[in-house]
Amino acid sequence: MPPSDAAARAAELRRQIDHHAYRYYVLDAPEVEDAVYDALYDELERIEQQQPGLVTPDSPTQRVGAPPAHGFRKVPHLAPMGSLEKVTTEAALLKWADDVRKRLDSDEPVAYVIEPKIDGSAVSLVYEGGVLVRGATRGDGGQGEDVTANLRTVKTVPLALRLAPGETAPAQLEVRGEIYLSLPDFARFNEQLTAQGKKVAPNPRNLAAGSLRQLDPGITAERPLAIWVYGSGLTEPTGTATQWELLAWLREHGFRTNPEARRYETIEEVAAACRDWEERRRGLDYEIDGVVIKIDALEQQRRLGALHDRPRWARAYKWAPQTAVTRLQRIAVNVGRTGALNPWAILEPVEVGGVTVSRATLHNEEDINRKGIREGDLVIVQRAGDVIPQVVGPAGEHEPGTVDWRMPAECPLCGSAVVKPEGEVKHRCPNPRCESRGLETLIHWVGAAMDIEGVGEQLVRQLWREGLVTSMPDLYRLTAEQLVGIERQAAVSAAKAVEAIERSKRQPLERLLFGLNISRVGLVIARSLARHFGSLDSLLVATQEQIEEVEGVGPDRAEAVHEWMRDEDNVRLLAELRDLGLRFELAKDERPREGRLTGSTYVITGTLGAWSRDEAKAALEALGAKVADAVSKKTTAVVAGGSAGSKLAKAESLGVPVLDEAAFAALLAGGL
Repeated sequence: MPPSDAAARAAELRRQIDHHAYRYYVLDAPEVEDAVYDALYDELERIEQQQPGLVTPDSPTQRVGAPPAHGFRKVPHLAPMGSLEKVTTEAALLKWADDVRKRLDSDEPVAYVIEPKIDGSAVSLVYEGGVLVRGATRGDGGQGEDVTANLRTVKTVPLALRLAPGETAPAQLEVRGEIYLSLPDFARFNEQLTAQGKKVAPNPRNLAAGSLRQLDPGITAERPLAIWVYGSGLTEPTGTATQWELLAWLREHGFRTNPEARRYETIEEVAAACRDWEERRRGLDYEIDGVVIKIDALEQQRRLGALHDRPRWARAYKWAPQTAVTRLQRIAVNVGRTGALNPWAILEPVEVGGVTVSRATLHNEEDINRKGIREGDLVIVQRAGDVIPQVVGPAGEHEPGTVDWRMPAECPLCGSAVVKPEGEVKHRCPNPRCESRGLETLIHWVGAAMDIEGVGEQLVRQLWREGLVTSMPDLYRLTAEQLVGIERQAAVSAAKAVEAIERSKRQPLERLLFGLNISRVGLVIARSLARHFGSLDSLLVATQEQIEEVEGVGPDRAEAVHEWMRDEDNVRLLAELRDLGLRFELAKDERPREGRLTGSTYVITGTLGAWSRDEAKAALEALGAKVADAVSKKTTAVVAGGSAGSKLAKAESLGVPVLDEAAFAALLAGGL
């Protein structure tokens, strides 16, 4: 190819690659398949290899090219990167807003912009003439470490500004953002480390920061890093008078800005949004440790200024951290209601996510040893999404003398030899008369399943030891006199417990099914079975194929339900519960509504702007649709809002139609 043609083709390829990268990384709306993008990239790479003089600093092929560094030089920021003052209560947030008004004209309107506070590593990006010339860590706020070569490897960091035809790039622009890892990418990376026998990263933030300080940019390039940008440094681009306009300018010029950013006119709206975010954060696929609130008007920001490099015009509404390091004292084992042996970590108490944690789940023996967890080690404890704490992995080297952990050979409850069925990761007690099958099922029945107030685990254990209650029917034959004798408590509280047991007979069918301890039937599947069949009698006579037709019930689960319903002991148990007056069918108001969407099944994922999750579900059910929690080939469509995660990916892989918010509104209105 002649040099002039090669130069023109290289420029056109860079333009196309930049366009498609912008569509993919910034707008999340790709126009071409990955294979098309890869072909364009490969062609550009071939041209540049044949004619090195055509290589430009902003070429996408130059993301990785620097040799390993011997260290990182310190570089000053164009303006201080001060940390934000934090507030942890609504009262403190309102006080800050009041202080702002006192510093400004009290009658002057003040608007706010809020964004999720990404739990990552802050960086500064300097562009000269529209081209990235320097990237640095936050450091001490005044100066950071020059990690330009590493930041160039992050695909969501633009190597050059995306300019409109005829637009002139700013002579100098400093953009600020947060380098982070998504939770799925973080989990996959830790799995790779574990498979290689290496120490896992304690959290995404530490991994992001460590990745930026790799002396070899090639190593950084292998890390699944991404960036959200949130502002500028010394000066703002021409034509931007507000934080909201600045975010729009950055997005138009090739930067990823967080789609969850919102603008509010009053601090009361901001406070409500902060309350909402404490719940919504669980639906994100990346970690946040709070919400950043900024005064919208840049001129007001300048007038408010900073105190000790901390801006008066912004606050971070923060929550407690979700990870911590503590010592694993020992691994205990309990036996669940299905006979499964479940290991638990007994920890030195430590605060994680605002609560004191002394126990954490460990899943199974294979997982414990794959992660390299040993009794006596310092370990990383995680409480992501406010769920049950779990041990992520060791926090350092193994303590001297520690060994890999092994599951006990005998059941801790009955002494039976433990088995590990082929194809399963769980060890089990095979004894059908083990306390795990009776006592644990009773505890599950009175608690999670039937929610019987005043009858807790300790009372059930006492009743079991005394032989007064050995099955669910026994519970409904208890008298207040027996309870007074067993608990030595006041007759009033004993009578209330008996009343609560009696009231539990009116619990819906799905609760009864959930409480029966059928293998692989949780509350969601129990609800699906109840709504599909309408009564326990119909389920009792259903074939395995008919059970398999229920949303969320596959062949293995259908077989387990069918076998349970055919077992003679279970049939006798159900007959006793029926005679005692428990509900065996749905009430009229519990039956699925009939409507134009009857027979269809939808899954809702992500955050919808106009509806809460419950409102969207109620709207679909009012039209006769079923709303499921998991995507399968039986799903009619998935309703996807912002920050949709694995359910959206599952729908796309199965070819299930996906409705955005506009299409969902049209569906409800009868337009689809």
